[in-house]
Amino acid sequence: MISPVPAAIIALSLVYGAYMTEIFRSGIQSISVGQWEAADALGLQRLLTFRKVILPQAMRVIVPPTGNQFIAMLKDSSLVSVVGVWDIMFIARTQGRSDFKILEMLITASIIYWVMSVMLEFVQQRIENHYAKSLKR
Repeated sequence: MISPVPAAIIALSLVYGAYMTEIFRSGIQSISVGQWEAADALGLQRLLTFRKVILPQAMRVIVPPTGNQFIAMLKDSSLVSVVGVWDIMFIARTQGRSDFKILEMLITASIIYWVMSVMLEFVQQRIENHYAKSLKR
């Protein structure tokens, strides 16, 4: 029998790992083959080509869905309360039942999730702006 915390971590890791893998794969494949060929023509090694040429261009494609996945993972973390993991929703429900203020506690939990989502959106916007600098020139 697996305990609740490792079960929650494994479940969220597998689900979001698959999504993130697809995001990175599609971001890297969005860069044309001509970029690889140009780097080969300059004599760059494959790892250096990937790090200095391909990945910086792919980040413009990778960052938006990655940020969205982090926000979705934050929201989906409330699902782990079903298996008994102490997260914001679990604490809100148990505290609300003991004080007979379930609605107030759930509203408080939703505000906490909303604030955390807004902060992640702000960070995502900053990262997107950083990688979009070359497009603005």
